[in-house]
This record gives sequence, C-alpha cells and structure tokens, in this order.
Amino acid sequence: MSLSTVPSQASAPTRTGAPVLDVVVPVYNEEIDLEPCVQRLHAYLAAGFPYPFRITIADNASTDSTADVARRLAATLPEVASVHLAEKGRGRALKHVWTRSDAAVLAYMDVDLSTDLGALLPLVAPLISGHSDLAIGSRLARGSRVVRGAKREFISRSYNLILRGTLSARFSDAQCGFKAIRANVAERLLPMVEDTGWFFDTEMLVLAERAGLRIHEVPVDWVDDPDSRVDIVATALADLRGIARLTGALGTGRLPLASLREQLGRNPLPVAGVPAGLTGQLLRFAAVGVASTLAYLLLYAILRAGIGPQWANLIALLVTAVANTAANRRLTFGVRGTDGAWRHQAQGLAVFAVGLGLTSGSLALLHVLTTPATAFELGVLVIANLVATGVRFLLMRSWVFRAHRPAHEASMNTTPSTV
Repeated sequence: MSLSTVPSQASAPTRTGAPVLDVVVPVYNEEIDLEPCVQRLHAYLAAGFPYPFRITIADNASTDSTADVARRLAATLPEVASVHLAEKGRGRALKHVWTRSDAAVLAYMDVDLSTDLGALLPLVAPLISGHSDLAIGSRLARGSRVVRGAKREFISRSYNLILRGTLSARFSDAQCGFKAIRANVAERLLPMVEDTGWFFDTEMLVLAERAGLRIHEVPVDWVDDPDSRVDIVATALADLRGIARLTGALGTGRLPLASLREQLGRNPLPVAGVPAGLTGQLLRFAAVGVASTLAYLLLYAILRAGIGPQWANLIALLVTAVANTAANRRLTFGVRGTDGAWRHQAQGLAVFAVGLGLTSGSLALLHVLTTPATAFELGVLVIANLVATGVRFLLMRSWVFRAHRPAHEASMNTTPSTV
C-alpha cells in the first residue's frame, strides 16, 4: 500500500490502427523547405522509431504553393497527412491538429529541423511511458549544444529570465520549436490556452506548471536557421503582451487551474513526519517573510525620525502585515481570486496583533532597561520579528488559510491508494 504519485487520469488507450505519435509541422510559405524536411523526418521515423507514427503538415494560410506540396507529400507517403487552415498562427495550427488527433502523444517541430532528430525519441519516451506529461527540447539546459548568433542568444536568455521573474516559470527554454504533450493532458489543458501565435508554447507550459504537471526537458543540439522568417521584434512584443495577459489571468484566479490540478496534477511525494505541502509552503513563506522584514525595517527607519519608535513600529508593521497577508494568500497557500479576501485580511490583522505585541513588547522592555543605539534597537526588532514570523506561519496555516489548501494536498490526508 503506497501513496500514488502519478496523475489521477491515466493515458487513454489509442484506437486500433491509431498512431502512438503524431508530429505536427506548422508551416507558412515554406514551398521550398517543406518537402526535404518532411522526407528527412519521415525517413528518420520509418528507420528507427519503434512505434506507429504520423506526420501532420499544418499549413497556416500560406499564399505560395506550400499547400500543393503538402498535399503531394500526403499522397505519396503513407504516414503523412496535411491540414490547411484559413488563418495564420503557430498556436492556432497546433491547437487545431492536436485537439483532433487520435494519437496518444502529440509533438511538433519547426520546418527548418534546427533541432537534431536524435532528441525525438528521448523527448517522447517519458510521455509514452506515462512518466511525464509534457516534454520540451531545451537549448539552455546543461548538455545542449547550440550554434546561433549573439543577438538570438541574448534575446532567448533574456526572455526566459523575464518568465522566471514575472510568472515564476521553472522550465529553461520556452520557445524551442521541439515539444510534445500527452493527448489526455492536451484535451484538458489546451482549452485554457488563449494565444494563437508564438506565445502559445509559453502559455501552455506556465499553465501546466501551475496545474502540477510534470515537464520533462531534453538538452538538444540546435543550429540556428539563418533564413528564418520569424520577425524577432514583433514576436518579442507579442510575448510581452502575452505575459501581461497571463499574469492578470493568474492573479484574478479566472482560470480553473484547481480543477485541472485535481484531474491531472501529480500528488507530492510523502515524507514521514512532514505534513503534505509543508516544505514548499515554508520555503515560499520564508521568501515572503524576508521581503516583508526588509520592507518593515526600511519603513521603520524612515518613520522613526519623525514620529518616534512606537508609532513608527505600529505603522510599519501594519502596512507590511497587509502586504504580507496578500502575498502569502496567493504565493504560499495558493488562494486565487477575491472570494474571502477581506476575511483573510481581517484574520491577518489578528495575526498582526500578535506580532505587534511581540515587537512592541520587545521595544518597551528594551527602553525600560537601557537607552539603546539605533543599530541595537533594529537588532532586537529583527529577533522579535523572527519569532513573530514563526507564530504567523503557524496561525496562517492552521487558521487563516486552513480551508484553502489545494485539493492535491488535502488528498494526501485521506486513505492512500494502491498502485
């Protein structure tokens, strides 16, 4: 008897005759490169891929003869299919094909085949086995080998730093055109993905992470295509707009990630003697606490010269307590939306009163005993705040946000399932 750490929804079996893998090649005006690309990909899969496969050419409203080339390839190669879309957009093409495919694993790669095909089986194998839910090729992971100009290298690394800072993304490479997803995961995840262009990949990966899905990364050998038709400036601006939109959507809680996590998210591994989710909550709470303490000390130091130590402590602690409750509500305990926000702040103020008692009491006792220097006074306040922080965490976990633990954590306290 052991606790399950696999998704609650197993991979759906494919119908008789359906491929295990469907590789989508999205194209726009690629009449020259399309045929050699598909022939090379088809030869590689036919020679060494151990499962039934399909290659689907997704034509994004091309205005040249790309559609004719795609139809000819589909007519001559048995494992090749073609789809023509009336509108442009890589995300639109992938979503269209992936949501209609009968394959168990869905992948895509760019038509220039910049990524070495030797990474394809390592990419999809963890999805076929059920070990992972999505897989991405990474040009930034250790072990990857990349040939590209300094400008593209700088843009790629800067973009991923922005993702980490704004959306707390943990995957290393959002835009490498070499990704795969399990079909049963795509069925539930893709309806939430709004972007139809280049930001599609990023949005899908961020939502997958927030839903508790496992993303497998494969270091790749990648050679930049000097004839790429991607407009870097337009793509960068679209990505920044996408980041702003997604940040807003996650902040307001309008995306049903909780239900997706309940359906597909992986349960955390149990650790003897440690309540479910405690380690992650402690780390996030500590990060919020450090930021709150620094803000408190800065505000206290600014106010003390004008209004004295007690009032400075009261105002600084009150302001940072409100901000601390809001930050912990969202980041530490995963509560989204506005429901219960005022009640949480009221309870947070009650917790604040405990912190006020500890810090104000420490100040009062200190000034009874001596006339301290400012540095010593700040040192005492740091110690008092550390104690207050520990008490605040216990009260928030056991009282303020007790009923708002994510569903996957609550399930860890129920009867374990067998595997």
